[in-house]
Amino acid sequence: MYELIICEKPQAAMKVADALADGKAIKENNQGVPYYNITHGKRDIIVACAVGHLYGLAQTEGKKGEFPVFNIEWQASHLSRKGAAFTKKYLATLRKLAKGADEFTIATDYDVEGEVIGLNVIRYACKKEDANRMKFSTLLKEDLIEAYEHKTNHLNWGQAKAGETRHKLDWYHGINFSRALTHAVKSTGSFKLMSTGRVQGPALKIVVDREKEIKAFKPDPFWQIQLLGNVNKGAIEAWHQEDKFWDKPKADAVMEKVANKTEGTVSDLKKKQFNQSPPTPFDLTTLQTESYRCFGIQPKDTLAIAQELYSSGFISYPRTSSQQLTPKIGFSKILSLLGNQPAYAPLTKKLMLTDLKPNNGKKTDPAHPAIYPTGLLPNVGGREGRVYDLIARRFMATFGEPAKRETNIITVTVADENFNAKGTRTVEKGWHLYYGAYVKIEEVELPEVKKEDKVKIKEINQLAKETQPPKRYTPASIIKELEKRGLGTKATRSSIVDTLFQRGYVTGKAIEATELGIRTMNTLEKYAPEIVDEALTKKFEEEMEQISSDKVKPETILDDAESHIKKIVTNFKKSEKDIGKELMAAEVETRDKLTTLGDCINCKKGKLRIRRGKYGAFVACNGYPKCKTTISLPRGALLKPAGKKCEHCEYPLILKIMKKKRPQEFCINKDCKSKAIEGEAGKEAQDIESGKVERKCEKCDDGKLVLRKSIYGSFLGCSKYPKCKFTEKIENEKDE
Repeated sequence: MYELIICEKPQAAMKVADALADGKAIKENNQGVPYYNITHGKRDIIVACAVGHLYGLAQTEGKKGEFPVFNIEWQASHLSRKGAAFTKKYLATLRKLAKGADEFTIATDYDVEGEVIGLNVIRYACKKEDANRMKFSTLLKEDLIEAYEHKTNHLNWGQAKAGETRHKLDWYHGINFSRALTHAVKSTGSFKLMSTGRVQGPALKIVVDREKEIKAFKPDPFWQIQLLGNVNKGAIEAWHQEDKFWDKPKADAVMEKVANKTEGTVSDLKKKQFNQSPPTPFDLTTLQTESYRCFGIQPKDTLAIAQELYSSGFISYPRTSSQQLTPKIGFSKILSLLGNQPAYAPLTKKLMLTDLKPNNGKKTDPAHPAIYPTGLLPNVGGREGRVYDLIARRFMATFGEPAKRETNIITVTVADENFNAKGTRTVEKGWHLYYGAYVKIEEVELPEVKKEDKVKIKEINQLAKETQPPKRYTPASIIKELEKRGLGTKATRSSIVDTLFQRGYVTGKAIEATELGIRTMNTLEKYAPEIVDEALTKKFEEEMEQISSDKVKPETILDDAESHIKKIVTNFKKSEKDIGKELMAAEVETRDKLTTLGDCINCKKGKLRIRRGKYGAFVACNGYPKCKTTISLPRGALLKPAGKKCEHCEYPLILKIMKKKRPQEFCINKDCKSKAIEGEAGKEAQDIESGKVERKCEKCDDGKLVLRKSIYGSFLGCSKYPKCKFTEKIENEKDE
């Protein structure tokens, strides 16, 4: 007999086995699934793993599309989701290993999701009611040994019940409301897969409300008066102390007074120093927003990168709400290890001479501390390397001294009118030294002056401006807003935002609600406002927090949710056809807007639109069959209208978006002048096209190279295509 330790993922299982093994862990496998035999003290142990959720909620009876439904149960994921087929062999392995075990220990991630994963494996795969529980925040050997030696003899039932309730609530809301919307569209004779959810609906409402604010915004004009001059051989920019003039005659009167003045006088000087506190340690949301600010990395990608860094042992558990670091993690030890990395050595050496006390924030998490580097030397580059560097430097910066900054205000008087020049500079770097390039603070240094110094005026300008509408949310700021409003969890917010993009409800780097998103929201607010009720969602979130402390029973919350949903769906069905018509009209309008390139270049009457067919995307005129204009497009990329024309031929431009590459604009005209081949390469291409020059294909025996054209330009290809797919790029001299 042996103890079975169950981890969340294969990499974690390997690290747990290596940490606990008295000797060497013996790796074995079942159907290609790895597990480890080890001995720890006098105990034989097998360390095995899941691959995330091995069980998911599924409807137990009734037709697949009907609603409302609440008869659900946990089923093996490979039975209910096509994309989860690979989990079948992992589940089979755990079932097999459970038969020979007399003790069970859960070592999944110590959070709500990890607890649900562990609970389901124990009760359904292992056929047990409870298990031991290991708690750890890093995958370092010493932390894993301590977690094993201090494991509890039961699961964290508060987390388990709260997590299970959350899954059921999300299923109730997501399935029932999404089916209701989809069925409403279907009732009009059309089909469009629609979705909403417990948090998705309120999240979309936040974006749509901001979009409505922007569209309803009416700018107010104002005027500012700027003085540009020189004093003591230094340039100075000053603004009238009134700042914004809302009354133009008043601004005009000031301009009349200072007109033709060539000199001003320094009438006042003010200097003020202040301390800028170090940043607080990273919680997940702050890491995501900072990663987006510094690198433009999407929040969901930052989470994936952080999870990989954690699994590799380089950082602590990233799904945390805490902004606090505890001395228990060993500040000196981590800094000493970081010092083995040349980039950090001088910084850690300096920090080690100080009293190591982090500038902890207010937010806490009962399960994990804030995110910190373990000190292990990572072998990572690219985006992973940048995110790691951000985490390492943030950790060091939290121990730094406050930065000392100084604000100077110089008042320049011209014809009894006062202009203020303001500059702020860093006097002592403090924590800036450790955070390095990630400190984004404007440094404006003013010339050294004293009272009565004369300022030579270069020009005084009156600038007409307008108030600006509210800014659109970014993928980072919307996550911050969801957290502020208590919607979703630290681990789910980025995926909720991603779903809004996938469903076509929002678009753009600065998140803009599409016509479909706006109309969907208008329809829901009109016919079923409870679906997007932020207060109702927040109420359920707060109640789930109370489940963890055993103040509320899961059944109470689920019964309440079922009652609410039945009432909402009953009212929804009364207006189903009207809802369907409004949603479908919005879908058509949104689709046309997101795919229309402009007027047809041939018939001049129709519109060119991006279409998708059996063989991929292409451009076609909507005047078909009268106009048969079609242009093929490249595969493997997201294609959108660029919203402008080619400067060479006036054809529409398309924006090509690919992962980990910069967006690229290209002209859809194969014969565009911008794609012409020049120099010797152009001459050879023309000779091949005319037959003056023949070149054999380098790949096949009987083919020869011919000139081909695509929307990217000309290239050489084998004449035996598609049998031979050899191509050769033509090096254009104008690109060199």
